[in-house]
Amino acid sequence: MTAELVRGQNHTLPQTRLEIRVSAGTPVVAGATLGDERGTVRGVEWIAHPGSPQLPGLEVSQQAAADHRLAVDLEALPAGAHRVTVLLALPVGAGGPVRFGAVPAPFVSVTGLDGTEIATFTLTDLDAESAVSALELYRRQDAWKVRAVGQGYAGGLAEMLADQGVTDPAALAGSIQEAVTRGLARSVAPPPPRTPEADRVRHATGSADHRPTAPPPAAPEPPEPLADPAATGPAHTTQPHTTQPHTASGPAAGGPSAAGASAGGPINYAHPRRQHAAPPSPPPAAPPAQPGQPAQPVAGDATGWSMDERLYNQIWGMFEDLARAVAAYRSAVDFAESRMDQELDRALSDPRNRIGGAGDRAREAARAKRDELASRAREALDRDLAQLAAEAAVVEPALPAAYAGWGNPVWHAHRIPMEIPMALRIGDLHLPERTDLRIPLLVRLPLERGMWVDSGRAASEAAALMDTDRLRRLAMETAVAHAARLLAVYPPGEFAVHVIDPAGSAAGPLAPLVEAGVLAGPPAAGPGGVASVLAHLTRRVDLVQMAVRARAADSLPPDLDTGEQLLVVNDFPHGFDDRAVTQLRYLADEGPAVGVHLLMVADREEASAYGPVLDPLWRSLLRITPVADSHLADPWVGHAWTYEPLTIPPGSRVLEQVLAAVAEARRAVGR
Repeated sequence: MTAELVRGQNHTLPQTRLEIRVSAGTPVVAGATLGDERGTVRGVEWIAHPGSPQLPGLEVSQQAAADHRLAVDLEALPAGAHRVTVLLALPVGAGGPVRFGAVPAPFVSVTGLDGTEIATFTLTDLDAESAVSALELYRRQDAWKVRAVGQGYAGGLAEMLADQGVTDPAALAGSIQEAVTRGLARSVAPPPPRTPEADRVRHATGSADHRPTAPPPAAPEPPEPLADPAATGPAHTTQPHTTQPHTASGPAAGGPSAAGASAGGPINYAHPRRQHAAPPSPPPAAPPAQPGQPAQPVAGDATGWSMDERLYNQIWGMFEDLARAVAAYRSAVDFAESRMDQELDRALSDPRNRIGGAGDRAREAARAKRDELASRAREALDRDLAQLAAEAAVVEPALPAAYAGWGNPVWHAHRIPMEIPMALRIGDLHLPERTDLRIPLLVRLPLERGMWVDSGRAASEAAALMDTDRLRRLAMETAVAHAARLLAVYPPGEFAVHVIDPAGSAAGPLAPLVEAGVLAGPPAAGPGGVASVLAHLTRRVDLVQMAVRARAADSLPPDLDTGEQLLVVNDFPHGFDDRAVTQLRYLADEGPAVGVHLLMVADREEASAYGPVLDPLWRSLLRITPVADSHLADPWVGHAWTYEPLTIPPGSRVLEQVLAAVAEARRAVGR
């Protein structure tokens, strides 16, 4: 029976090989320290954290996430270690909450390797604390126990490490947060919260709610989220949470528009269609094709006010399902390998079994059990992958243009909309367990984070095999395609694209934008052109920020374009002086909140020669690549997902057709 602990309570551990699972309502940093008989941490070599995730007998996550699994083998700890303390902290400078009182109570469980819960602890009554000692495993008279601690620290990670007896805790806390920041820079932003019960309508054999299945060694499917899909917790703590539905957009709804500004109305750069109310239930799923068989997939089987929102939530649900199904499979395989090793150790510890037929039979039996467990895990994974593949086959043709790939026929009948969609597709994601199962990567609109297209040969294995000039051209073509998609899904006049090309080297890839006449001005070249564009956008950010803070939209100059702005920068940082670099950093930090976004095209390795001054700029952008690369992580279990950029079918003129429609829509508005 699971022991539900309260602060200060302890419980005997029946085994020494364990998992500690952490679920929170927001990405958190998870780490652990080792202590001796007096609880003293002897040095940094006794601390596991994202920058140094492995110690003998202990392994923690390498990035901040809302779900963590810490592996513990108490018998493999260093000599003299009598205590393991699990630490949680909020990331610094990630734009998230700064105190635990602002997020749902974190939940920690100690489980066996087969997922069976031994003890659980919900960390309640936290307020101003940004770091907390969650629980500790400690040795008492040759037995191990777990104690619920829940000690919070308003001074953050540094104060908590100091309380553990760590020398120079501030420096160590800084290095940990630096490692976390690097990890967050590669993470896919989690989607908005989804309704716990009704948002994923699935029917499987014997169950009303489909979930990835796995054999006993795998992790059980956790309950629905508390605050976002990255957060999971115990069933008895789950609270209802609604999505943010949509209503009609326009100046009255707070959408960014020049008309609203000139009329003296408020400027609000939040999504113009989001409100706080429960969305309607999704359409009912189709009945099973045959009794005892899974239901046929249905496009839009998630909650939302519109089909676009239901499809958006469904895609994120598929992404989460695939992440957890693969995590369960990998956990089961790891367990099978671990069990085989343990059985071999036990069998061969007897000298009589080390030679002759007995030893061979022990090895064969252990391997047979390993293969059986792995086979069962693969069968369960294949069932889940088949269901997700069937769902993807139904969903893909139903996607609107903003969510569709360039090869989707929906683009040939696309008309420039009168309101912006909820999100935009910028690529596909897949895992090695099934590379043909692609999940669309959607980013919310208006953009909350700029993008950086890495044009360097060190960006990926595929890039390393390409010619440098060809790779740079491909990177710029990728940026042009993203800019075209943004122009195509915004109402006429509500999105402008500026281009900086200091040396004029991107004339070829930029030709579709230039020839269609959809740019805000000619591509800026030379020091004067770079300075002019940056000064213009910096001034716009300053003026809109002041107007928003003073609630004085009527004070903005009448010629100021309050629509969304995208700045495409080629071949950075060549041709940029210190002032220009500072302005770009300012636009990256302050621009998204007031509708100015960056799309950088640069070689990260080459730019590293300019020193750490550019690091904050890179970390503020979502890194994508012009060729396939496994550099993005999900917010649940941290898989390394392979990102595939969207490509235009060979010989297709869809890009030119889309840009021509944008130009025509602008002319029609200006008549």
